[in-house]
Amino acid sequence: MTAKIKTPQEIEKMRVAGKMAADVLEMIGPFVKKGITTLELDRICHEYITQELKAYPAPLNYHGFPKSVCTSVNHVVCHGIPAEKTLKDGDIINIDVTVRYDENSPDDKHINGYHGDTSKMFLVGPSSLKTRLAERLMQNTQECLYIGIDMVKPGIHLGDIGHAIQKHAEKEGFSIVREYCGHGIGQEFHEEPQVLHYGKPGTGPVLEAGMCLTIEPMVNVGKRQTKLLKDDWTVITKDRSLSAQWEHTLLVTETGCEILTLRSEETVPRIR
Repeated sequence: MTAKIKTPQEIEKMRVAGKMAADVLEMIGPFVKKGITTLELDRICHEYITQELKAYPAPLNYHGFPKSVCTSVNHVVCHGIPAEKTLKDGDIINIDVTVRYDENSPDDKHINGYHGDTSKMFLVGPSSLKTRLAERLMQNTQECLYIGIDMVKPGIHLGDIGHAIQKHAEKEGFSIVREYCGHGIGQEFHEEPQVLHYGKPGTGPVLEAGMCLTIEPMVNVGKRQTKLLKDDWTVITKDRSLSAQWEHTLLVTETGCEILTLRSEETVPRIR
């Protein structure tokens, strides 16, 4: 299967969906604090997506996933299912949001819609000596994301991007998760190509203008190995070390890329 090159009309729809996904993360930030449950965070996101944005939370019922967002706390790498887990000071949490939307879709689930996929790390409570390692992990992982984004342009191999991300994480003594990766995105939640966050320069698919994809490095404090829990969704670090992830949806342009899910607090340029 080859990557889908988006038309100008499709790109405009991707911009709308991407902005919506970014808006969800900006909205939910003030609610991420000690005492709230991840189930409550899911409810707030669901209501905002469906009632305020008039869109659909793509994870809900996707291959049986039971909730509207993924909430991955501490040693959970990805795909954490919101539950009656109460956040406490010092926790780190990734909230992963995917919005599906098309104003011309004939149903409230936007079956024919386009996807915006993004995630952000949050630290619960104040910064402290005890949270220094977690904060360093979160910062390094976000730097990995931005390093990858800076390299996106037509003609570059995905292996070049993966290698640069891996190198940046490992120079800090962290490790890159290999079982899960970024992906192409559009009308389908997951399209070709697979976007690995490790690799060798000069290998892998070559990017072309009009492609849309996600970069979403998952970085562990300890070893890179992961374990899938019995719910068939939640992925944890095998050694129970902390894990962090950041994600953006990107459009490959003629000269570089555009971040379709950029949030207002980010200082990096949207178009490069």
